[in-house]
Amino acid sequence: MSRNDKSKGGKFSGGKRGGKSKKATPGKTPAKPQSAASNAFKTDGIRLNKYIANAGICSRRDADIFIAAGNVTVNGKVVTEMGYKVSLTDDVKFDGRSVNPDKPEYFVLNKPKGIYVTGSTEKGGRTVMDIMAKATKAKLDPVGKLDTQTMGLLLFTNDGTLAKRLGKPRNGIRQIYQVNLTKPLALADLEKIREGVYLEDGKVNVQDISYIANRPKNEIGLETNSTRNHVVQRLFKSQGYEIEKLDRVVFGGLTKKDLPRGRFRRLTDQEVINMGML
Repeated sequence: MSRNDKSKGGKFSGGKRGGKSKKATPGKTPAKPQSAASNAFKTDGIRLNKYIANAGICSRRDADIFIAAGNVTVNGKVVTEMGYKVSLTDDVKFDGRSVNPDKPEYFVLNKPKGIYVTGSTEKGGRTVMDIMAKATKAKLDPVGKLDTQTMGLLLFTNDGTLAKRLGKPRNGIRQIYQVNLTKPLALADLEKIREGVYLEDGKVNVQDISYIANRPKNEIGLETNSTRNHVVQRLFKSQGYEIEKLDRVVFGGLTKKDLPRGRFRRLTDQEVINMGML
């Protein structure tokens, strides 16, 4: 872990984090936003060069050059015709990679407790999409999942290529959790978890685990790169512990600094580059 992740002595630092922010705030559930691309398709389609330019790949003029050179396919067929129009349901690929007609956008949310990530609207539960509705007109999707009662960082994007890669990374993604247990964690059990615990779906390795500095022994900091479902909960349950509060404070290179609970922000260009390199 970096120096900012831990206090002296190799222990996780505790305390409150994040201050007031003037970033976009969650509001009441609005009507489902229409993306710029959706609006463009309302007539009789959109020119292929504009479709590619909207995706942020290149300018319209350069798109014409790539189209003429045979770099673009529509529904599996090479299209070289200038002025060719496509619909929202067409499968457009540039150099073999699917093209999103909306410019890629990236946001991170500090998810509150009790908010659903997917589904459960039929139960009257509020979802993260209610919070993110005002972020952009683009159709965003969360990358991965957080349990309803789990708080912390959640990434959103309309970049399907990045979302797919981060959803099942070859080497995992660095994540740091602050864990509050219902009872103190015995040192022997902490050491067992540090060595790696075998669950029903295989061994779970943690990069680090320790008591949070100057806090009760039921407050734990844990770093793992595992993206398995409910892995942190299952890890502690295997040793006889129940989690009272779970907060993901680091995801990849993203942190909760200056991001209050329930707020979101747009990723910087450098953060987008860093996420793409994970």
